[in-house]
Amino acid sequence: MKSPSIAEQSRKWEATLQNTAEEKYCLRLYVTGTTPKSNRAVTNIKRICEAHLKGRYTLEVVDIYQQPVLAKGEQIIAAPTLIKRLPLPLRKFIGDMTNTDRILLGLDLRPLKLSKEANGKAKW
Repeated sequence: MKSPSIAEQSRKWEATLQNTAEEKYCLRLYVTGTTPKSNRAVTNIKRICEAHLKGRYTLEVVDIYQQPVLAKGEQIIAAPTLIKRLPLPLRKFIGDMTNTDRILLGLDLRPLKLSKEANGKAKW
């Protein structure tokens, strides 16, 4: 069996990177009315998406007071909750979306950065 050449492997790798850069993100943010925390979550996730996913995302904001059936179907237990439906894997984020690094990591837009604590355990 013949191994692919380095040039062929490079072309495949570049095509994979290109596909990743063009992936569309499907996001749904569950909020509870117009509370300060809900408003902060909407503002923060829109800012993150515009900065890192401009033109490559859809964001649906769902008020669980107005559409409780949707929240029940997604098993929402806290709000605000962001669900990344696509690209797979599905991920959920709870809170006001102020931790940009954690959101970017969860959306697979930033590599995992580990730092060592004094006791030797990894922390991110």
